[in-house]
Amino acid sequence: MSEFREASKGERLPEEALEMLAERFKIFSEPMRLKLIYALMDGEKTVSELMEATGGMQANVSKHLGMLLDAGVAGRRKQGLQAYYRIVDESIYELCETVCGSLEERLAADLDVFSSFRRPGTVREQSSVPEAQEERNGS
Repeated sequence: MSEFREASKGERLPEEALEMLAERFKIFSEPMRLKLIYALMDGEKTVSELMEATGGMQANVSKHLGMLLDAGVAGRRKQGLQAYYRIVDESIYELCETVCGSLEERLAADLDVFSSFRRPGTVREQSSVPEAQEERNGS
């Protein structure tokens, strides 16, 4: 069992451990870094390929790749003039799957709650803006 789970059963994690956890989670708080991680899940890519996959500019992609490298999430290998980036922390796959699964369950539950409030005839299936304006104006 992980140290974090053990601590949640009454023991306290040391302040230093909590700081390390907070730093780790900060890595995942930036959408561009998440885009890069997602793109790298398919395998190694160059900066150019990552720019194309994320829609980011070279300087921004490089900056965030550097942060992923420093955090030990991503790795780099050079081959000639090219640098190839990849995920080196395999726990990232499980973390992403866990978080995405949790969000999916939460969104599905939210959808169920809201769908129970629908009343027949209150939702227009294919209403366009001009048609809605005409109806309001009495045309």
